[in-house]
Amino acid sequence: MTEQATWVPSGVDEEMPSAARLYDYLLGGAHNFAADRELAERFLAALPSARDVARLNRAFLRRAVVFLAQQGVRQFLDVGSGIPTVGNVHEIAQEIAPESRVVYVDYESVAVAHSQLLLADDPRSTIVQADLRDPDAVLDDPETRRLLDFDRPIGLIMAGALHFVPLEADAPGILARFRDRLVPGSYLALSHFTADISPSEMAGVVSVMSRSADPIHPRSRAEFLALFDGFDLVEPGVVGTALWRPERPERAGSEPGGSQIYAGVGRRR
Repeated sequence: MTEQATWVPSGVDEEMPSAARLYDYLLGGAHNFAADRELAERFLAALPSARDVARLNRAFLRRAVVFLAQQGVRQFLDVGSGIPTVGNVHEIAQEIAPESRVVYVDYESVAVAHSQLLLADDPRSTIVQADLRDPDAVLDDPETRRLLDFDRPIGLIMAGALHFVPLEADAPGILARFRDRLVPGSYLALSHFTADISPSEMAGVVSVMSRSADPIHPRSRAEFLALFDGFDLVEPGVVGTALWRPERPERAGSEPGGSQIYAGVGRRR
């Protein structure tokens, strides 16, 4: 079996680019196809800071997981997790607390296949193939129920996932269904593309992604805030990814692309 055969499930349409594989390419990964790379180059033409945007989003994910673990969270549900790369949620959380349990969720077949390979020897982590727009499919999957105790706090993570949900699909309603299954003291970590900062660049991104399996739907600050209904935002509230609890505050404000994606973490009331 070739190396590629282990992460390319049968039936995958290699001609239809996906957001998960585009993100993998922007982060320097190798689990992508020619169509993904071609789309990524158009993405970079529309948003020259795209590699920095991807890097900063990934860095936000890491800092958010560290923060949640420091608050005592030992269960994580990473929805829209994408293709594994350096610094995955289970690696970050288990470095702080080895007993941490993690359920990854994605609908993209390559992301699921590669996650299965990565997690094969980790009894505390698993991957569920499901669409985040169907919360019951995620929350009631046997693997989710096996690893997560919904009577205890859970860290729900949707880093760069909800901007693939069209406005008419009611993202706040989808999140409310997840929220209602979480006990008080659980947390929600979100990041999301916005057109508030650079509308012309984001219009170009929307146009590029309209030719993929995963069109992007940026949201305003007010629309992003609405996703935290039922959660109390922790400091510093809603900011660009570079500004959410940065490790080097003196550099955060000058990071290229640091405000193209909003980020925030909230605690379940």
